[in-house]
Amino acid sequence: INRIGVPVIIDPFFYLCAVPAILIFGMAKGGFGGGIAVVSVPLMSLAISPIQAAAILLPILLVMDAVALWSFRGQWDRPNIKILLPGAVIGIVLGSIGFRYLSEDMIRILIGVIAVLFCLNYWFKPSSAKAQGVSIIRGGFWGAVAGFTSFGIHAGGPPVNMYLLPQRLEKSLLMGTMAIFFAVVNVIKLIPYSLQGSFDHTNLLTAAVLMPLAPVGVRLGFYLLHKVSEKTIYRICYFFLFIVGIKLLFDGGQGAWSTYF
Repeated sequence: INRIGVPVIIDPFFYLCAVPAILIFGMAKGGFGGGIAVVSVPLMSLAISPIQAAAILLPILLVMDAVALWSFRGQWDRPNIKILLPGAVIGIVLGSIGFRYLSEDMIRILIGVIAVLFCLNYWFKPSSAKAQGVSIIRGGFWGAVAGFTSFGIHAGGPPVNMYLLPQRLEKSLLMGTMAIFFAVVNVIKLIPYSLQGSFDHTNLLTAAVLMPLAPVGVRLGFYLLHKVSEKTIYRICYFFLFIVGIKLLFDGGQGAWSTYF
């Protein structure tokens, strides 16, 4: 039931928010737009609670992951995956235990600050800066942050971007690595989501209705990825990451202000 008492499955306003949110997330899964996927849960939250939005999205994300894995099959960086995934598991565990004590607005503010600072550093650092290599410390840390934020509002993209983008991987290798990472992360998230009772009848039925949009969004993003230059893809990633960071800061700050003041 949404905020005005209408079953979500027949609420036009919900679908007005959910359809573009899922297509945007799918395009990001397909490699186009990078951090733009972060806006999906906030967009759906205009019609329902963020917690319910995350629960509805998770089964849809699993379908997106399957399409992304097929699209980027054989294109992923094994050393980075071996570093990122253990950190992500730790982050998911911490999220499932401690997320209830950290408000959704504080999560948005945290992600927003990190995303904006990362983009500013990219834009204003010396152009001669060398590409970074694989790092157990950085990869483990950002993997844990990604697991934590992904558990809460499916916002693991920016932290992973912060680790992978400075390596300047070839675009398909970059997106394939992210496809593998989030496929595993989202499967693991099924466990705590199920234990918390997130998959009730309404959420699963709504997810089933929206499911056909999942492959459409991913394939659209994959198509655009191969029609746009690698340099442009990275510019788009950082641009959307910055826009998303500003939005999350605004939404989180506004919510925190109304809560505490």
